[in-house]
Amino acid sequence: MKQSLQLKLSQSLTMTPQLQQAIKLLQLSTLDLQQEIQSILEANPMLEFAEEGEATDEGTAPNDAEPGETSNPDSEAQQPNGEDYIDQAPSASAADAASSDGDPELNDWQQEGVIPDDSPVDTRWEDDVYMPPATHSGSSDQRFNEMPDLENREGHSESLSDHLLWQLNLTPMSDKDRHIAITIIDALLPSGLLSIPPEELLESFDPGLEIELDEIEAVRHRLQQFDPMGVASVDLRDCLMVQLAQYPADMPWHEQAAKLISRHLPLLATRDFAQLLRRMQLREADLKKVIELIRSLNPRPGEAYEENTAEYIVPDVYVKKEKGKWVVELNPDIAPRIRINNQYAALIKRADNGTDNTFLKDNLQEARWFLKSLLSRNETLLKVASKIVEHQKGFLEAGEEMMKPLILADIASDVEMHESTISRVTTRKYMHTPRGIFELKYFFSSHLQTAEGGECSSTAIRAMIKKLVSNENSRKPLSDNKIAQLLDDMGIKVARRTIAKYREALSIPPSNERKHLA
Repeated sequence: MKQSLQLKLSQSLTMTPQLQQAIKLLQLSTLDLQQEIQSILEANPMLEFAEEGEATDEGTAPNDAEPGETSNPDSEAQQPNGEDYIDQAPSASAADAASSDGDPELNDWQQEGVIPDDSPVDTRWEDDVYMPPATHSGSSDQRFNEMPDLENREGHSESLSDHLLWQLNLTPMSDKDRHIAITIIDALLPSGLLSIPPEELLESFDPGLEIELDEIEAVRHRLQQFDPMGVASVDLRDCLMVQLAQYPADMPWHEQAAKLISRHLPLLATRDFAQLLRRMQLREADLKKVIELIRSLNPRPGEAYEENTAEYIVPDVYVKKEKGKWVVELNPDIAPRIRINNQYAALIKRADNGTDNTFLKDNLQEARWFLKSLLSRNETLLKVASKIVEHQKGFLEAGEEMMKPLILADIASDVEMHESTISRVTTRKYMHTPRGIFELKYFFSSHLQTAEGGECSSTAIRAMIKKLVSNENSRKPLSDNKIAQLLDDMGIKVARRTIAKYREALSIPPSNERKHLA
């Protein structure tokens, strides 16, 4: 094969490290962004936190100088640009903010952290010894920021098994019964009911212990009296009967409630009130009181001890109405104020190619790229959120039923960006509105055609279904076919299976399960 030289012209798309960083920051949530900023600050000495309330009339970095030039921030004051300083809570023009790193002058004894000899006797040592401010917070009083944040610390919720074991340790029992009780507690479901019947539980014990089924039942009945009442029950009927037994026997409707639970619980589950009235031989008003007594019992006693970790949502943008117009602003508290460290930037020399100088040059350039990416993220987020508000003014004014159909391509066309960029911006970003906090993706929905040739969003249709169900007759709930017919009368054609899908998404049970006595 003969070798030869050839010229070839081609086009290719290459993602620079700056572009990759900008895309990464764009898709991060607020909490992830704060962690990313913290890690960058720890790795790059050119970046630092800007103290809140500092003067902003001096520059924070030599903007018109190359990374290799020497600059003295004390002798030459310059206005910063968006690459060298960024306020993570910008309004429409975030790049105009600036901050200086000048600290107030301190006495020599304060800087050394020693107590003066002529200190008055009645003064406190906190007043004499200088407490160096923490550099990681923007608060004016830094001494209290070093204290542990007890309010925001995640508390450990007691589990059901821990709660039962604590009561077991306070209950006098033999070692054998205690071993059985611990085994039963380990076999409980999160609801508090037994995951396996006592007969199968008996097979899990060592035959050498000579444990009988009656012993397991005796210990299980003892556990059922623990708090919460009804745990370790074999089924729902057993759980309700244990709780009902705690009420006085002469309590009104106690006997009827016990009869319904023991004999006719499946009829109550299917809401077959006609059969219940006939078999219980009660009037409708009396049956309603019996059912109210049963509903006061807890079918899932262990549910209160399920571990539910609270998830806090920090809104990225705020929407409010001012002078008849909807105003969109970025949340000023989503990230700290950061800037270029002037002292380190002034150490860079133009003609020095040493290791230390190269290290400073590279970090200064990376710091500028990072600040520029943050600024771009904020501007893009604000621009997209503003366009969403323009499209969904009806929702802000009147609620979900006025939600308009909206897709990513609509916003991408308005802001002249790609749909993938809009998708990254709207993922895990939240908007605080007078109607609540919503993810930006909530405002996007598909559409269905109306009889007049218009369009209706799926979110509006779900709101209409929810409204129809809330206003239905509880004796004769609306079926999916009936809901589809009512929407058709409004000019919205929706198939029955679509109604069922939307109803399940709203956690609305079927019509037979929604039926109850008035």
